Amino acid sequence: MSFIKVYIHFVWSTKNREQFLDTPLLRSEVWKHIFVNGHEKGIAVDFVNGYSDHCHCLVSMNAEQTLAQIAQLLKRESSFWINKNELTERKFAWQKEFYAVSVSESMLEKVRNYLKNQEEHHKEKSFDQEEQELIRKFGFTKYD
Repeated sequence: MSFIKVYIHFVWSTKNREQFLDTPLLRSEVWKHIFVNGHEKGIAVDFVNGYSDHCHCLVSMNAEQTLAQIAQLLKRESSFWINKNELTERKFAWQKEFYAVSVSESMLEKVRNYLKNQEEHHKEKSFDQEEQELIRKFGFTKYD
């Protein structure tokens, strides 16, 4: 048996950055669904939150999962669920790309607090600004 503790902070946006998730109630439903469905699919989702045009998801990975698998499962299924339940006026989709960065155990509470405060955070800063900060802070390299 392997013992693994690897936390990843995922971030992905809605297709074309459309403000699909435009109410706190809708966002709450979507985040709850991603959390519950992730667990049903064997993904240890620790925390989910975001804003009208993007999602943050903190996940504890296991030995059998890849970053791409986790992102694809969470995004594809939640998009399907949103459309099936007609939660948005137009067809909903997530953007193909995503960000993923490792989180040390000593920083978990800080990351969780950051995720908890997305509503307040985005009163002051757009996702475009946040994205540019992520790229600078973590020195992201784009992979297809």
